Amino acid sequence: MNELQRVARASKDCPLLERDGALTAAQAALDRLCGEPAPGTRHSGGVLVIAGAPGVGKTCLVSEVRRRAEARGASCLSASGAALAQYTPFQVARALLHPVLARYPRAERCELLGGKYDVAGPVIGLHPAAVNGLPPDPQGVSDALGAVTGNLALRHGPLVLAVDDLHWADTESLNWLSALVKGVADLPLLVVVAYRPHELPPEGEAFRAAPGRAALQPINLAPLSAPAVGELTRDILGARVDDAFCREAWVLTGGNPFEAVELAIGIRNRGIDPAAENVPKLSGIVAATRVSGIGDRLHALGTDAMWMARAAAVLGTDISLAMTACLANFAEAKARPVLERLRAERILVSDGDRLEFVHPLIATAVYQDIPPGIRMGLHCAAAALLGPGSPGGRGSATAAARHLLEIYPESDPQVVCTLRAAAREYTRTGALGAARRCLERALREPPPPEQRATVLYELGCAAQLSDPAATVTHLRAALAEPHLDVEVRSQVVIRLSQALAYCGRLTEAARLLANEARSASDAKTGLRLWMWQLMWSAFSPEEAGAPARKWRLTRLADRVAGTDLTERCLLGLRAWDAVVRGEPVATPLSFAMRAVGNGVNWVDKDWSVEVHMLTALTFVACERPDRAEKLFTEGIEEYERRGWCGSHLAYAYALLGYFRYRRGLLADAERCANKALRLASRVGPGVTAKWYAAGTLIKVLIARGQIKEARAVVHCYHYREPFPPVLFTPDPRAVLGELLLAEGKYTEAALALSAAGSRLEDCGISNPACSGWLSRLALACARHDLGLARSLAGQAVARAERFGAPTAIGQALLAAGRLTKGDAGLAVLERAVNELEESPSAYQLACALAAYGSRLRRAGHARRAAEELHRAADLAAWCHADSLAARASAELASTGLPRRALATHDADSLTVRELTVAERAADGWPNDRISADLRLGTRRVKALLSSVYAKLGTDRGGLGYALGSTGNYGRSVSR
Repeated sequence: MNELQRVARASKDCPLLERDGALTAAQAALDRLCGEPAPGTRHSGGVLVIAGAPGVGKTCLVSEVRRRAEARGASCLSASGAALAQYTPFQVARALLHPVLARYPRAERCELLGGKYDVAGPVIGLHPAAVNGLPPDPQGVSDALGAVTGNLALRHGPLVLAVDDLHWADTESLNWLSALVKGVADLPLLVVVAYRPHELPPEGEAFRAAPGRAALQPINLAPLSAPAVGELTRDILGARVDDAFCREAWVLTGGNPFEAVELAIGIRNRGIDPAAENVPKLSGIVAATRVSGIGDRLHALGTDAMWMARAAAVLGTDISLAMTACLANFAEAKARPVLERLRAERILVSDGDRLEFVHPLIATAVYQDIPPGIRMGLHCAAAALLGPGSPGGRGSATAAARHLLEIYPESDPQVVCTLRAAAREYTRTGALGAARRCLERALREPPPPEQRATVLYELGCAAQLSDPAATVTHLRAALAEPHLDVEVRSQVVIRLSQALAYCGRLTEAARLLANEARSASDAKTGLRLWMWQLMWSAFSPEEAGAPARKWRLTRLADRVAGTDLTERCLLGLRAWDAVVRGEPVATPLSFAMRAVGNGVNWVDKDWSVEVHMLTALTFVACERPDRAEKLFTEGIEEYERRGWCGSHLAYAYALLGYFRYRRGLLADAERCANKALRLASRVGPGVTAKWYAAGTLIKVLIARGQIKEARAVVHCYHYREPFPPVLFTPDPRAVLGELLLAEGKYTEAALALSAAGSRLEDCGISNPACSGWLSRLALACARHDLGLARSLAGQAVARAERFGAPTAIGQALLAAGRLTKGDAGLAVLERAVNELEESPSAYQLACALAAYGSRLRRAGHARRAAEELHRAADLAAWCHADSLAARASAELASTGLPRRALATHDADSLTVRELTVAERAADGWPNDRISADLRLGTRRVKALLSSVYAKLGTDRGGLGYALGSTGNYGRSVSR
């Protein structure tokens, strides 16, 4: 409790001076939190934001809110930001949560932290972070802290979190608190914060107008009026204070409560009579009691007091008497009388052996009064006192690093060593910003020449998530260093390729790895570099279709046994390459089965997630939903358990949504895609997971018949040209073409789908199971040239049959059947139904049944039509394809036959055709024929595309102009 509370108010129930509005708002928030909730409801949380200039009484008001909350039975956790602790990650979060969680037994702590124990525990200080394994990302740590706080509020609430001096809170804690207040209305939790408006960093902008149902606009505290300062002065000096004396006190302090209290106490301590004749003496007392005069006050107290106050100011937080005395260089016994002098002068207060400045203004003033050279020396001594080699062995690199960041570089190898160790500790807890600051400071020291390349590499790794462009700069500098170790060099190159890829420079990443692989010192390193090169080229439009890539991937994959992770990743890449090129389904399936082996580690620190996701997509295309589901769910569970809630989790949910769409689980697919979009939006606007998720969501909405909603997704997420130079699943241009087709814009759809097809063909992607653009292009062209449309559909069927997956075959046959008249068309549609009945895609089967039933009705086979339409309507309803269900039901009504109840369709009962190597040979597709046949198919499709361009009055060269090089296509889509 500060002096303003202890002295200015004699009664705890008496309201603070001129703070009635703030206290009324606080009381209303406490009523919602602690009052009796209405029947069927629960306690409601909120946010109480207090803003004001230094010394205006924010701390006093926060303490009063805490006192009132505790009086009503609420649990209160409090902390304060500190100027010197701004760069100590999670300092405020730890101060809030550690004291309460540390009191619980380990079993109860684990229950409160739930599945976030390994993520939140090290941050709160409950246990050290794991040395091995992939560290959590910052967003995951913030989510884990939010979950822990929510559990505390629900189990032990109502709960009040009070944070004073929020403007000095560390970035990581600010991010957590900013996220927490968005959902605070649904918890029995009141967040109370106080800050200086002009010093609040960007991370705290959410508190300028706190959101939420029970939130309040910031309460801006004004200076006290003259009567209030007079009342405050009389409370301290007695009722006999002269009016002129009180008014002069108000003029000199500007109504600042802190300065008014300090002035009154200064008058009392000097024994000055508060009469009118002594008014001239007030200006001198104000100068002495203001924080600007702190240096003179310390000098007056003596050398020992001055050094003790300086030592406490340098330590900043968690100040102990023993540590302060040691830093001030005198014995603890001698420190106690010195502390008494500082207490009497209202500079320091103590609670047992813990010290604290009376007010943050005093702490800042003492610190700034220290001459720069002495300040650096004290920080250097504090680093030695708190570092790993400290007395008692209780120090840590992170405790020392806070002080090392404040000293001038002196080419000290030990400083570099400590900062690197601190960066590793910070990285393990997900505090990548703090790790980056330590390594940047280590680089300025500078490190010894033989360590410089390693420090640059570590700095690049720390910056990769937040600033890939900076990572590229640091890692290129590391490669240029003459003392770079051969083994470290390959790691630098791989990490640099990742940074380039995340910046959209996939071709550059692939070529960097190829050049490095050719000069690799050993075969194992070379194989690893080639694996990464082939992986990035799989996503690069310029590299994916290169003949050399296909040759090298086949050559390497055929020679490896899958005994280690590098070899298994190569097998996974080979499996996906076989899928996109349309090789018979048994080929990619066999490679994918060898790639997964006994399981996949999604969070291996040396590998990226892309190969695992491509392997999972291989199982999707090859119609092994059991394997695909297992891979996706294992990856999501592992990411969430490890705290990876950023782009990795967004990718996983986006592709899981795509997989669910392929199975016909449209409602689940929509939920997954929306979650992926939310996760991607939190990471930032440039994350490529957004394109995967938005494309899937658009396809799902089209399948559900929600065409306007799909168009709204295009507008909301800017899903249009220019697209990033990356190959996506599903392909964005094909998705937009499908949307245009659903909107009935056939010419524009044909243009979009032709452009998508040309690009995919150039990239070597010819399998209809990866993109159904060819069948949809056939439907779009049907109004212009039915013969051309049938030729396109026939080519789609040929390619699908070559691949051999029932879904791909059924989809292609469905398009061909719609374009074929008479009994021949009826036969093709029947084949489509038969194929899709063997597939796991419930939605595609419903489409085929609806088309087949409709054709049967028009052919006069009412009873057979009714049977198929019954099945179509029920299956579409099960898939949540509402529009399709309505059309099938309407068509069924046209048969004139009553609808009967059918059993609900169970998609898991659909059979899945598993082709083995023997079956592939029986199908007549030996390896030596497949490449030649694929080339013939590609030439045939390109010839058909030329026909499309001719029919639409353009050519391939002019298509870029028509589709968006000048923005025309983007405008046509946005209509």
